[in-house]
Amino acid sequence: QVQLVESGGGLVQPGGSLRLSCAASGSIFSINYMTWYRQAPGKERELVAVITSGGNTSYADSVKGRFAISRDNAKNTVYLQMNSLKPEDTAVYYCNAIRGSLVVWGQGTLVTVSS
Repeated sequence: QVQLVESGGGLVQPGGSLRLSCAASGSIFSINYMTWYRQAPGKERELVAVITSGGNTSYADSVKGRFAISRDNAKNTVYLQMNSLKPEDTAVYYCNAIRGSLVVWGQGTLVTVSS
């Protein structure tokens, strides 16, 4: 029912910043968990950040202090602010929504960190 569309990816130099957006077709107010995953070429998809309907957040150790997940229920959008980017952050980033048994993935947006 709900669809997710990521945007904001691109090429950035090490140390730079990007903000990814995940726009949902419908309200995310009742979504239990909104998450960001990433997948580098040849690697498994890994969890990057989670935000609950109550606003609680958690992060992978590799991005703590650099990334921040947030949500704007009025805009039906979740964001991932990425600062101090490193080459190892290069990956396709995916938005994910979970509400009960409903699990939805976005199509992904590519982030490339390179000089």
